[in-house]
Amino acid sequence: MATPQLQPKDIVRPDDLSTWELAWTKGVTPWDYGDIQPPLKEAIERSGIDFPKSGRALVPGCGSGHDLPYISATLGLHTLGLEVADTAIARAKEIIANAKAQNPKISASIETTDFFTFDPPKDQLFDLIYDHTFFVAIPPAMRVEWGKQMNKLVKPGGHLITLVYPIIEYTEEGPPYFVRPDHYTESLGNGFEKILDKLPEVSSPRHEGKERLFVWKRV
Repeated sequence: MATPQLQPKDIVRPDDLSTWELAWTKGVTPWDYGDIQPPLKEAIERSGIDFPKSGRALVPGCGSGHDLPYISATLGLHTLGLEVADTAIARAKEIIANAKAQNPKISASIETTDFFTFDPPKDQLFDLIYDHTFFVAIPPAMRVEWGKQMNKLVKPGGHLITLVYPIIEYTEEGPPYFVRPDHYTESLGNGFEKILDKLPEVSSPRHEGKERLFVWKRV
């Protein structure tokens, strides 16, 4: 009989951030597509939304960081990734370095920082935040705090891109934790206006039929 394949929920403990490093060292990282998620490209390149072309962007739980140089190269923003797993951070630094070698104008970096304790100066808040699978990596009880941080970190008039994934049958287990589109709305409260809500034109293979693309604007 084949050995059951490990899943993140078999390794990651919500009360122990070090278990994310264990998931990376064991290669149990199904969220890592190995490239930029197609809906992020769709949002930035084809949605018609006037995203900022200067300032700062943030990607919490950025993993191996494919999105960081892409956002910087496409929008001209200094893009910061937050991550807690050393293996992921090392990969992200290599990806950033390779991207900068091809395009010296790219401005991207990564920090070993917990999103929920991240407290930048007020003059270093963000014009754009991108959340791919960070929202579903945290226990549902922490989603209110996620919303508070987003309200704190995104500048008025700034944008938040969220890929709502995985939209699947209800389960108490995670990560990834069960999610529905209205969970984001409930967590963000009145601080954001949803300006895009659609099924992506193209999804990565694991995401097909299980995700939705939202873009929010900070009021």
